[in-house]
Amino acid sequence: MRPPAGGIGFSSPQALLSLWALFSLWALFSLWALLALLAGGCASYDAAPLPAQGPLARSVAALRHDTTLPAALQVEDVARLALLNDPDLVAARTRHKVADAQLLQAGILPNPQLSLSATPTLIGPPGSATAWNAAVSQDLRAFILRPTGVRAARADLRDVDAQILWQEWQVVGQARLLAVQLIEEKRTLALLGDLRAMLARRVADRQQALAAGDATYATVAPDLAALADAETRRHDADRLVLQQRHALAALLGLAPDATLILADRSLLPPLDPAAIRAGLSGLGARRPDLLALRWGYLAADQRLRGALLSQFPALNFGANGGSDNTNVRGFGPQLTLDLPLFDRGQGRIAAARATRAQLRAEYVARIAASTGEVQARLDELALLDRQIDSARAQLPAVRAAADAAARPDTASLLDPQARIDLISARTLRESELITLEQSRLEQTVAIETLAGIGMPTVTIPQPGATVGPGRAA
Repeated sequence: MRPPAGGIGFSSPQALLSLWALFSLWALFSLWALLALLAGGCASYDAAPLPAQGPLARSVAALRHDTTLPAALQVEDVARLALLNDPDLVAARTRHKVADAQLLQAGILPNPQLSLSATPTLIGPPGSATAWNAAVSQDLRAFILRPTGVRAARADLRDVDAQILWQEWQVVGQARLLAVQLIEEKRTLALLGDLRAMLARRVADRQQALAAGDATYATVAPDLAALADAETRRHDADRLVLQQRHALAALLGLAPDATLILADRSLLPPLDPAAIRAGLSGLGARRPDLLALRWGYLAADQRLRGALLSQFPALNFGANGGSDNTNVRGFGPQLTLDLPLFDRGQGRIAAARATRAQLRAEYVARIAASTGEVQARLDELALLDRQIDSARAQLPAVRAAADAAARPDTASLLDPQARIDLISARTLRESELITLEQSRLEQTVAIETLAGIGMPTVTIPQPGATVGPGRAA
């Protein structure tokens, strides 16, 4: 029985065929979605909850270490512990994995695109068929841009590695500096403690003489003032040492109240100023911060090349086939092309050129400043050597005068204030010598950090000469 004119005959073969086409299209897309889920099922989600608090070691023995630790840590022992345990450094090293993943992503081409469509004939003359269309296409410009993107991502990875290495150098330098300061401040504390103990004994003797009527307040006052000054200096030194100890504990990942035993004297390898000056010309190939800038420049150069290549319009090429309602079928190529009327990549090119120019200027400024800083610190080190020699030459006479003033047979021949002045002068001279020696050690640590002496090394390839900082356009 034929359906009424203008109606929909769902019992007709034509309607059944249309419904079957809809069901087939739905099944095809379901199968495609299932395959896509299976293909991407290799990666899974893993929960990583944040800890309630950061783990701090309760003792030096609980820290990570690669050698047997001595009972009293020397400067280099502290530096190695900081390199292995500094929390900020541990976190910074994870940046390598992020850059490595970005390099992986840069090398992946976009997936081809598949489109399917079907238009069943619900109302139409006898003999009408279901119209359908299928097309597959691929972005061809991605193949052109992929090499520059991969080279830029690889340069970014080297940049990150160099930045991590530079942070390691800074952590080692900071650990050395704090260890030197704590060791030398311990010498100052011992000196101030001896001075305070001596002055406390003299004040006690003077107070007994005052009580017996053998002394006056005028003779006791200089000793009291000197004792108060020594106590003030000792308290200031105690606060400074506590701050430095807490800073070193944070650098090592130690609890602030953990016991940290350091050596009595700072031992650093001798510097060769002439060799350091001679090696300044190659500083850009050794300093990680300069290497990072060079790799960053190379990445910017590759991104500029990519921006220039992106001037070519986007191009999608594929094949398209289908059938209309009259069952006329066709197949042929499909091409989708952007018309560069408004966006010709001029914004991306300008930004890429400006970024490369900025990195070049930063590199030139940094290498000039780095070279000048090393030279300046070498000059300051030479000045400190002369000052230390002068202080050591003057110290024996000051010690002899102070020892004579402290002896009972000569103490009665001196004015009380003169005696205190001589004793204080010895302490002041010895303290100045310790300060000069500490400053020299601090300068040595700074030069070692800037020149890379005794620093951790990682093989980081040198940027290519053809796209290095010296060849910028």
